[in-house]
Amino acid sequence: MYSEYILNTYKRNELLLKKGHGSWLMDHLDNEYLDMVAGIAVNSLGYSHPKLVAVMKEQSELLWHVSNLYWTKEQGVLAEKLIELSDHSKVFFCNSGTEAVEGALKTAKKYGQNINVQKKKVICFNHSFHGRTLGALSVTAQEKYLKSFGVNTEDVIVCEFNNLEEVTSKISDEICGIIVEPVQGEGGIYPGTQGFLSGLKTLADSNDILLIFDEVQCGIGRMGTFFAYEHFNVVPDVVCMAKGLGGGVPIGAFLVNKKAEVLTYGDHGSTFGGNPLICSLSKAVVDEISKKEFLKEVKLKSKKLKEGLLILKEKNNLIREVRGEGLMIGIELKTKASEVVEAGLKNNLLLISAGEYVLRLVPPLIIKEQEIELFLNKFEDILKQL
Repeated sequence: MYSEYILNTYKRNELLLKKGHGSWLMDHLDNEYLDMVAGIAVNSLGYSHPKLVAVMKEQSELLWHVSNLYWTKEQGVLAEKLIELSDHSKVFFCNSGTEAVEGALKTAKKYGQNINVQKKKVICFNHSFHGRTLGALSVTAQEKYLKSFGVNTEDVIVCEFNNLEEVTSKISDEICGIIVEPVQGEGGIYPGTQGFLSGLKTLADSNDILLIFDEVQCGIGRMGTFFAYEHFNVVPDVVCMAKGLGGGVPIGAFLVNKKAEVLTYGDHGSTFGGNPLICSLSKAVVDEISKKEFLKEVKLKSKKLKEGLLILKEKNNLIREVRGEGLMIGIELKTKASEVVEAGLKNNLLLISAGEYVLRLVPPLIIKEQEIELFLNKFEDILKQL
């Protein structure tokens, strides 16, 4: 079916999945796999979470979709919750991370145009990844994603990540926005330094520039704080969200502060964005993840995972470096990450890469401590086999 009917845009593992529970997935032969991928940081509450299942059943008998021509309670309630948790004033709902980035870029562009027609350039960073649409690709500074598509990068300036001095040298009256992942994902799991991110904030505030944090992968509890910006104690003007925000259903959003409230009637829109079914599920996800005890447990589990990996690094010379923040860890290897992913399948372990030599760990936030121990044991066996 896949070879005959579906465009060949993915390199898939030879695995046919049918169901999941907690941090585990089951294939069509009833083999179970410990999942350290979580749908690429999406299934924040794992699989078949009882609260999400209950909300899905309840809301499915009320409203699924009515478009943004009307008001629905579910969208308003989710918006209120996100604004209460954040340092921002308004939210726009869409369906994905790349759409959230598109909206954020439009916000920065209009903000700049309101000041000066020449103020339309955006600074982004090497190793970045912001999405697959043409606008998001323009600030994705990795050639492998750009080739063949004629992406317009005329108004984009690429700087070295964590190099504040270079960014400072590129600041001019033509810059309207700076977009950055607090922890870079697809580019290899590189965290921003405190000085770098706070320095970007200072530059943005003093030069009439919007600072945009792309928290699509690193936000929604993954740092052990609800928003990634809280982990770094730097408040951006715009926050892009998706992935874990829906716990498995497609939702994106971007938050803006008062400074960035520039979009008005007719400037932006979304047919499906913020529909009642998705918003009711997202509200249940946000309620669960934003609990202080839940976030505290994420930090404890992150510490356990990272300490275990550092011990393995001392025991096995295939590991070059362990880096990352929260439950978003990168393991740089001396062997190709694809070999470890393949070996993981044979050991009932689901893994994913973030570049040719980097293994990425983004498990469900509800992963148990004993499951982390199980992963460490399986990973050690795989490294020994290799």
